[in-house]
Amino acid sequence: MSERPEGEPVSLWVATAGGTDYPPLVGEVEVDVAVIGGGIAGLTAALALKRAGRTVAVLEAARVGTGVTGHTTGKVTALHRLVYTELRASHNEHTAQVYAQANQGAVEHVAGVVADEGIDCDLRRVANYTYAESEEAVAAVRAEAELAARLGLPAAFTTDVPLPFAVRGAVRCADQAQLHALKYAQGLARAVHGDGSAVYEETRADKPRDGTPCVVGTGRGTVLARAVLVATNLPYAGQGLFETRCHPHRSYLVAGAVDGPPLDGTFISADEPMRSILSTVTDDGTWLLAGGEGHRVSQAGDTADRYRRLASFAHDRLGVATIGYRWSTQDGIPLDGLPYAGLMSPTAHHVYVITGLRKWGLTNGTAAALIVADAIGGRENPWAKVFNSNRITPVASAARFVTENVRTAVATLGSRLHGHGGSGVPAPGEGAVVDKVAVYTDEEGRPHAVSAVCTHQGCTVEFNAADTTWDCPCHGSRFDVDGHVLQGPATRSLPARDAPSSSAP
Repeated sequence: MSERPEGEPVSLWVATAGGTDYPPLVGEVEVDVAVIGGGIAGLTAALALKRAGRTVAVLEAARVGTGVTGHTTGKVTALHRLVYTELRASHNEHTAQVYAQANQGAVEHVAGVVADEGIDCDLRRVANYTYAESEEAVAAVRAEAELAARLGLPAAFTTDVPLPFAVRGAVRCADQAQLHALKYAQGLARAVHGDGSAVYEETRADKPRDGTPCVVGTGRGTVLARAVLVATNLPYAGQGLFETRCHPHRSYLVAGAVDGPPLDGTFISADEPMRSILSTVTDDGTWLLAGGEGHRVSQAGDTADRYRRLASFAHDRLGVATIGYRWSTQDGIPLDGLPYAGLMSPTAHHVYVITGLRKWGLTNGTAAALIVADAIGGRENPWAKVFNSNRITPVASAARFVTENVRTAVATLGSRLHGHGGSGVPAPGEGAVVDKVAVYTDEEGRPHAVSAVCTHQGCTVEFNAADTTWDCPCHGSRFDVDGHVLQGPATRSLPARDAPSSSAP
């Protein structure tokens, strides 16, 4: 077995937040709105709806905030690397401006909720930087700074960048923020729960049925609601065909303890390989986070090497002595660069969706949640047209639609054809697919065997040794070694199977 990367395989946010203990849904409840997904988007929408006088039931399959939200960087910012240059090129300047307004509005909304609800989530107002080390990248960040300022953001080009290594310049966007992502999600849940609204954990929802009322089954209970919001990162059960309109993208983070105060800002590189940097303070001291190594889920390669490259960056460039935590996360990348928020499909009446948050979920998810809350309440929202979940995409996006879905089709076909290369029971700490059975042998030598066929669309899962998970290379579903769903769009566990004998051919 190859040497494992440094650090405990758990998110810093999950490791330091403490837990929640909301009950599962049992029986039937009737509310104004059912929200499926207890992450940043679902909980923000739920609180906005409750504040508007509606009753809400939040259905979370695991524990609130422990999905994508609990695995983010913690950046709350409208400066998303070089997004405004990209959006102006692929859409137009007006679209880029609305995106800027939505995300800066989200920054202020988060800060306002933290203050109003008294959420202890280590919120800091800081500047965010997109920095450049090469001459080519300097030109790009200078252009991005000029465009972002013209769009109304508090942005400017600067050569004064508070990093522990030299750079040539950066876009500096003032009045941004960072926070403990999971503590913030837990604070939102506390604000939602009560007074006719409720949060239900360990409650996996079935596909909602549109109607009057809408019906959401959960196995042990049922929710009747006037509207439903699906906010599960990628919609499950093929709803809206969003798996063809945004592709799952995985990225990685490591965190190590450092001496001294946190950095005065949050950072992301314009150069490749992309590196994301911030620091935070917990009861255990100051932690420095380094992220990057992103890829389509079908192009994972050796995930342990990705963690090692981030650890080397943290050691060599940021002065981190030892990596304490490492984790990965996934998000949907929309074909045309804009999140989806609105009705699930052109024929939907009362079922809404939020997805495609392009790895900036703390602001895009917040903005999308406010859009949907307004739509359910019959209010106009100035950002709704740009985030419209049923928009017609530009020609360039249509071409990308073909390209991305061909890639997924190739991954799907290849996945369904492979899976017979292993034999027998793997060594302790390793996993392998043997005749469509996914077998992991734990450190005590006990085999854990489940079906290797993903319950979403039948692809063959692959073992991720660095995270000790079974990952689907087609649409990004992830499962633990006992087959339980960690991340959708799959909703059903991998069924248990008999482990092959050690002498299997």
